Amino acid sequence: MVTLLPDVETMIAVLYFGLFAMSFDFISGYTGYLSFGHAAFYGAGAYFVVLASNGKIPFVATSTSFVVLLVLAGLVAVVLALLIGAVSFRLSGVYFAMITLGFSQVLYVFVRGWDYAASNPRDGPAVLERTDPFSVGVPGVDSLNLAIGQLAGDSVEGFLGFLNFGTTEVSYYMIGLVVLVCYFAMQRIIHSPFGRVLVAIRENEERAEAVGYDTFWYKLGAFAVSAFFAAVAGGLFAGFQRSVSPESTFYFLVTGDALLASIIGGFGTLAGPLYGWLFDESVTEFLSKTGEGGGLLPYLREHLGEATMTTELWNGLTVGRAIDTFLNGHAELYIGVVFVLFVLFVPNGLLGTVRDRLGGPVGKQVAARLRGDGK
Repeated sequence: MVTLLPDVETMIAVLYFGLFAMSFDFISGYTGYLSFGHAAFYGAGAYFVVLASNGKIPFVATSTSFVVLLVLAGLVAVVLALLIGAVSFRLSGVYFAMITLGFSQVLYVFVRGWDYAASNPRDGPAVLERTDPFSVGVPGVDSLNLAIGQLAGDSVEGFLGFLNFGTTEVSYYMIGLVVLVCYFAMQRIIHSPFGRVLVAIRENEERAEAVGYDTFWYKLGAFAVSAFFAAVAGGLFAGFQRSVSPESTFYFLVTGDALLASIIGGFGTLAGPLYGWLFDESVTEFLSKTGEGGGLLPYLREHLGEATMTTELWNGLTVGRAIDTFLNGHAELYIGVVFVLFVLFVPNGLLGTVRDRLGGPVGKQVAARLRGDGK
């Protein structure tokens, strides 16, 4: 059976990286300042969780609750964002994007050669040394915590009397809970007076300054907030995967993926990047070599039959060889084509286009129509 959505384990990655993409959109989509070095905060959160759990962070016990570690990682990223932003926000436009990218690459090279983070940082990741899994829930209340990650031994049986969740499903829902809380927190900030000033900066920074706002501090504050949630996303990544590497966290292409998700999902929509990354991962898995989520390639191989697969199309090219040539392992090629098409024909992204068609935020418009206000 062919399915359009990735499998559950891939969906977990969609959640925590979607949170990182939303944090990128918080600063870039709502102020107009593209933070090309946003991976610095994602990596800082991931490495903080690993190092703290391995007893390499002073004053932080190895037994510290995972939720507390996420908050501490976010605070570390806030400090880092204030330091980077204090310099970067003296510039604007492409210069701001490039200087943040520069800071991120400096951190990437530093961590890549830092033997304190890993015994062989250039060739191997920093791995969690603790054997017990992390748990998400209320710190200090064991009954309200459920384990996540590859070593999780928790499963939920008979939830609501009939639902049974395996360990992977538990990780999915618990990580999803953290992402949902972070999303609502960012939404609340966006719809506060502070958030309105950010939108004003995006639309016309000179006018915002003219009416009395010190835009530098607002931009710096937004940068710190986005860094906090980026670090939480990195911490979730580390907690679930139980290892991190500079390439998977600090590298500039990590920010590039967040940019891709934001463009596909819709800049300035906050939730859009999550849908954009889900779209990206769905297409990637659908066109992957194995299609573990029920991809197109194994479906065609299974159902076309040997006679069809060996049918010659042109000059010795069979159906089977054509499928291998154009589908097998070329998912990223088609993602690139989709990216170009979105930039050209769907500039507002998936969620942005839906909002334009409905005349406002999806939740508000749906609620209004259910109440009959739109008649």
